[in-house]
Amino acid sequence: MRNTGNTIRVGCIYAAVFLSSAPSLAQFELRSDRSLAEVLSEQPEPLPLEQAFPFFVRTTSPGIYRITWEPASDHYLYQHAFHFAQTEANATDEIEVRYSLPEGLSKADKFFGDIVAYYDPVSVELQLTTVPGPDSALVIEYQGCADWGFCYPPQKMHFPLAP
Repeated sequence: MRNTGNTIRVGCIYAAVFLSSAPSLAQFELRSDRSLAEVLSEQPEPLPLEQAFPFFVRTTSPGIYRITWEPASDHYLYQHAFHFAQTEANATDEIEVRYSLPEGLSKADKFFGDIVAYYDPVSVELQLTTVPGPDSALVIEYQGCADWGFCYPPQKMHFPLAP
């Protein structure tokens, strides 16, 4: 007898939940006559990283390098995500590199809150603190997003340095 009573109660609870959600499901269906595939097909396709944030490294004088990014239209780089260092072959520690970042555009970002962004080409001048060895590399870290809401993962690249 007890089991039958519990079964009836559970059945009543399921019925109540189903009936209470039916009106909201009906409203959802009336508001949108488009399929999920149609909605997703309107979402922009992310550009490959190399097209979204192309950059090049140039030596301006011994031990001084300039890195310039040219973000694609409606793409921006995060100022706080830039980091640079130097590595030597077989070394586990990174060597400090001096750099300063230019002023950018202050904006409210949906992922990080108040940030400084670069929409236009941005150049960073780096000064090595030691002479590079034969297998030295410049460590370049950055991250950016597209205005429509796609954020690229943080990037960490190694650029070989000539001694």
